[in-house]
Amino acid sequence: MMATAVVVGTVIGSGIFKKPQSVAANVPNFSIVALVWVLGGVLALMGALALTEVAVLFPQAGGNYVFLREGYGRLAGFLWGWVEFWIIRAASIAALATIFAESLNDILRNASPVYGLSFWEQRGLTVAIIFTLAFVNIRGVRWGGGLQLAITLVKVGSLLAITFLPLLLLFGIAAAQSDTLPAAANPVAFTWGGLGKAFLGVLWAYHGWMNLAPMGAEVKNPQRTIPIAFLAGVGAIIFLYLGANLAYHLVIPQGEMAKLTDTTVATEFCRRLLGPAGAMAASAAVMWSVFGAVNGNLLVGPRVLFAMGQDRLAPKALAAIHPTFHTPALAIAVVAGWAVLLVLLVGAVSFYGLPLLHLGDWTIDLNPPADKSPFDILTDYVMFGAVIFETLAVTTIFVFRRRFPQAGKNDNYPADMNQTITLKPKHESGIYQHSTAPGALMDDAASLADNDQTDGRPYRCWGYPYVPILYLVLPAFILGNMFVNQQMEAAAGVGFIALGTAVYGLFLRR
Repeated sequence: MMATAVVVGTVIGSGIFKKPQSVAANVPNFSIVALVWVLGGVLALMGALALTEVAVLFPQAGGNYVFLREGYGRLAGFLWGWVEFWIIRAASIAALATIFAESLNDILRNASPVYGLSFWEQRGLTVAIIFTLAFVNIRGVRWGGGLQLAITLVKVGSLLAITFLPLLLLFGIAAAQSDTLPAAANPVAFTWGGLGKAFLGVLWAYHGWMNLAPMGAEVKNPQRTIPIAFLAGVGAIIFLYLGANLAYHLVIPQGEMAKLTDTTVATEFCRRLLGPAGAMAASAAVMWSVFGAVNGNLLVGPRVLFAMGQDRLAPKALAAIHPTFHTPALAIAVVAGWAVLLVLLVGAVSFYGLPLLHLGDWTIDLNPPADKSPFDILTDYVMFGAVIFETLAVTTIFVFRRRFPQAGKNDNYPADMNQTITLKPKHESGIYQHSTAPGALMDDAASLADNDQTDGRPYRCWGYPYVPILYLVLPAFILGNMFVNQQMEAAAGVGFIALGTAVYGLFLRR
């Protein structure tokens, strides 16, 4: 039960409140909308089942940074850390803080028509949120488990309320603010490009599944417990997401939903059913949910920079611990600083646009669609890097199956896997410590593997090799579609990856 609750609380974030707009704008009817949300959940389940096999072999070892380094070499580990910093983590913080500011603006607008924030005032509020939570994390203030539980309860409770609120309308308990029930079909025609964009939005809503894999090292009887927890947890999330989307589409015609770029779908949904008070309540729930996500990213994100600093793949100063607060203060400040720059850069792109590039007879326009929100630009930028490297992390299951057919025998481990950094907070103080003892990581893996009676693995992926192979299909389709239909985000992502490769080759290659 606890493992299932962790799955639900980890995955549900801002996506289900905002991303239905992106899905509605790119597919023609609710049948395809439902299919996209279900397949997104199935993809998350398959990825978690596969990556957990790797995670239980390398417990508490730094996640994808270690999986890719040990699976594909030092360059792959470095590029994960590079992309995680420049693309995934900082842009996630920027996107989530953007939704926080947008939801606060929704509360002000619904409180009185004279209130409300301009475009750049919202950007300023977003910056202030990031800097404030960065300062809190530098000081070492830790939010208790009770607060995290409360955030999870608000998220789940909000989705349940959204799901069942239309039923109150049917019984006359709520007064609809719209006379357009049921929802009409979207005039958008079906295209494969539109389907790819819809899937990309859904992947953001399920993105937290990567945090599920490390659970495998902490549960009893993982071969039985992990699949059940993931099936129950992801099944519950699919139910909540489908229920919320059905409710949204019963109240808001799909064509109108597609145009909700300056507010969340949840807020507009509640405004139409319950008036301004309902919109304010929905916005407050979104803010509460996003607050926990921003803080969690600022808490976890700097740990990759910390690890890379210890591994001499980043400036060593990033691994420094503040003498008073006992936190990686510089790493937190660097992540927050880049997130703030992304907020301002994306704001400038949305507000002013990019210049056209003229190459002979060719004109290249990298501008996003005029109606694309800063939040969607940021999240698509995040998902480009995430899809590439998180998919590579899943494929390490094939590498380790071939390399270590008997995972419980130490003599199967190559010598270059002995120097490994293990990060963990030192009990409640928040002090970061690491271990570089030779063979420490693989000794942990071996001790876990000895519990299994077959090939030394405490957990083996269900349906191997078909589950991880099937997992690869959808990410490949999404990436190909981005190069065709979302060129600005793809170009920025490729540029940062190429720059990282050059930095490694020039300064870090041994």
